[in-house]
Amino acid sequence: MATLSRPVPATEEKMRPNIASADVQLPAVRDYEQVDREIVGTLHPTVAWFIGLGVAILFLIIGASAWMYQIYNGLGVAGYNPPVMWGVYIITFVFWVGIGHAGTLISAILYLFRAGFRTTIYRCAEAMTVFAVMTAGLFPILHLGRPWKFFWLIPYPNWRYIWPQFKSPLVWDVFAILTYLTVSSTFLYIGLIPDIAVLRDREKTNPVRKRILSVLSLGWRNSDREWRHFARAYLFLAAFSTPLVLSVHSVVSFDFAMALTPGWHTTIFPPYFVAGAIFSGIGMVFTIIIPIRKWFNLKHYVTLNHLDAAAKLALFTSLVVGCAYMTEWFVAWFSGNEAEKAFFANRIWGQWWWASAILYTCNMVLPLSLFSQRLRRNTTWLFILSIFINIGMWFERFVIVVPSLSHEFEPWQWTTYHPTWVDYAILCGSFGWFSMWFLLFIKQLPVIAISEVKEIVMPRLRTAHAHGTTVSGEHQDYEADTPGEHD
Repeated sequence: MATLSRPVPATEEKMRPNIASADVQLPAVRDYEQVDREIVGTLHPTVAWFIGLGVAILFLIIGASAWMYQIYNGLGVAGYNPPVMWGVYIITFVFWVGIGHAGTLISAILYLFRAGFRTTIYRCAEAMTVFAVMTAGLFPILHLGRPWKFFWLIPYPNWRYIWPQFKSPLVWDVFAILTYLTVSSTFLYIGLIPDIAVLRDREKTNPVRKRILSVLSLGWRNSDREWRHFARAYLFLAAFSTPLVLSVHSVVSFDFAMALTPGWHTTIFPPYFVAGAIFSGIGMVFTIIIPIRKWFNLKHYVTLNHLDAAAKLALFTSLVVGCAYMTEWFVAWFSGNEAEKAFFANRIWGQWWWASAILYTCNMVLPLSLFSQRLRRNTTWLFILSIFINIGMWFERFVIVVPSLSHEFEPWQWTTYHPTWVDYAILCGSFGWFSMWFLLFIKQLPVIAISEVKEIVMPRLRTAHAHGTTVSGEHQDYEADTPGEHD
């Protein structure tokens, strides 16, 4: 409903703090034609995009070459040092699974809670989810001594009557990844259908591309009936995807919590891993969306209010993760278990103090800067902080995996771990794989949801009004046939 109160001119408005809000209004976006023109305009390749794609493919080639070298020479080149038989591969696997969780959080959970700031950033997060899970799925295969036998991890009828060992964490990971990849890909595609129809209708020069878009749009004609079915399907998938945020990474945490190894055998791991996954995913969203809004000139779509609200969410999850760290310390002290006490003493003050210092600084100390509104609305600081969050969350997984295996119950088991160039090359290759798919995505499909942006843009009125008021500030009646002016 239109307000009946008299508007206050900007020159007479009282000075007050610049309080950020999750307001979804986009004052610089005038009409639907501008939305189509500017968002579809981001699909045209540029020189900078080709350079970025070339760098991503170069990193991917480096990682693939290192993997070929490992296959030829054996897993010994990966830096394994018994009993530390989980290294960079499992660390990076958990890292990428965690990165994928922010997409489900922003696109599904915030949709259910009708959080307005998700509108212009959720598509980027959804795509990030799919490609992060695709990247994570590679590492259980890389970790195998004979990767060409990876299909043995999948239960399927076979003449040998051999089934996977369901007590193996590798099998749990297979189920978790396949389930999450299937649901997140479906969720991304369903949300893309109206936007693909926009691209189909605007395609005039390439008949092959137009045909492909016509097939992918499933005959979308923008009718009321289609929108009703779309809204119900999207709501169902959002509600169905939400438990995955809890279940998938909880299953990944069971890889560790089911063992008796000091530092792992604890019931706090499922919520601890989920909170860390959401935190790391939001950091990656900042790493991606801030350069996109600058290079594609989309600052009037991804506004400072959107980034401010997302930064508050990052601050909240950082506090939850910090609480989990302190709970770990308390449980180790209160347990009376000497092996647990010795492990945490070694992790914080002993052999691995440097990794713990990076972890706590990046994940607990630096995010406290987001209490400052000035820094929450500073895109340069948000981008720098997101890099530190990504580093800190990778080291969180390092501190979980390596110190526990290198400092078990008996002193004769205590050892160290030094990643080799093969580990680092495959780690770089995973970032190249992820970046390659994401860069290809943003030039084929809209990185900002056209249909949802149009929902918060005022439609063009048939009769021009001065925002529903007269010159004197009195309320002006609307014409009955003017669309968009009645609720």
